[in-house]
Amino acid sequence: MTPRSVLRYETWTLQPDREPDAEPVHYAMQCAVDGETSPTSEDFAEPQDWVLRHCGQNPSHHTYREIITRPWRTWRQT
Repeated sequence: MTPRSVLRYETWTLQPDREPDAEPVHYAMQCAVDGETSPTSEDFAEPQDWVLRHCGQNPSHHTYREIITRPWRTWRQT
């Protein structure tokens, strides 16, 4: 007797989690020159303020990266 496998293909959906109990979106900014990173916040204004302070203290630092941590969810379509 030979073992048999049964395969079942399913369709899954992926989207940002906007449910009431979802984790909040977090923002941070990172200086591309020295790698320093702002504190993480749910309010983008805080990392943005950090960038303005950081470039004021480091006038040659003009390039930054936005870091967004966004919760996602999946579910199987029926």
